[in-house]
Amino acid sequence: MSQSAVTGRVAVVTGGIGGLGTEICRHLARQNRQVIAVDLAVRNERIAAFRDDVADLDGAVTFEAVDVSDFDSCQALASRIEQQHGRIDILVNAAGITRDASLRKMTPQHWHELMRVNLDGVFNMCRNVIEGMTSRGFGRIVNLSSVNGQTGQFGQTNYSAAKAGVHGFSMALARETARKGVTVNTVSPGYCDTPMVAAVSDEIRAGIIAEIPVGRLGSPADIARAVGFLGADDAGYITGINLPVNGGYFMSF
Repeated sequence: MSQSAVTGRVAVVTGGIGGLGTEICRHLARQNRQVIAVDLAVRNERIAAFRDDVADLDGAVTFEAVDVSDFDSCQALASRIEQQHGRIDILVNAAGITRDASLRKMTPQHWHELMRVNLDGVFNMCRNVIEGMTSRGFGRIVNLSSVNGQTGQFGQTNYSAAKAGVHGFSMALARETARKGVTVNTVSPGYCDTPMVAAVSDEIRAGIIAEIPVGRLGSPADIARAVGFLGADDAGYITGINLPVNGGYFMSF
């Protein structure tokens, strides 16, 4: 795909060099979006690997550094992108971390570190793009929640609270922007074939798969397709929803 083939929308994907983030970037680029993957700048080896991963897209995906937990960093990022590309049309908030521990063992640091990225990061990015989107009369915001924001999960009071909060935030913002051409939705992935899941023991992973009705882990492409659907120009009548992509796992609860 050449730069000249990229027409229309400018998309920003936070956590863009992660397992899910990279596939989301690739999928949006194949939809002829100009995609800016944003993430921390401290992982030089991972950034280099990401650039190799998207080299075949011929400039349709670029990288910018940001700390989503820092409001000023997000504000500076939005200003840079608007200066370079004129606007931000699509925002995908995929940045997230885990700090797992049972509540009895969870420290304030575990709690606050996660909230600053997983929940504050959504505010920081949305706050710095929403005025431009509403003034132009078009915007698509897709925030990644999680099945564990719906069901809860042992050892994840912080993560489950943040991911439930992401959807509550999204519904409220959707109401604020519905008549201004801006949609706000969440996608809730189930257990996916990512390095985080791969790191668990074979026994635990087998137990997880046994509870998924379709009989397999999700793929990053499964999530990317859902994000692309909600980010489409003709998805303007879908707002405030949570789209579960979990292979039927939520039906078990």
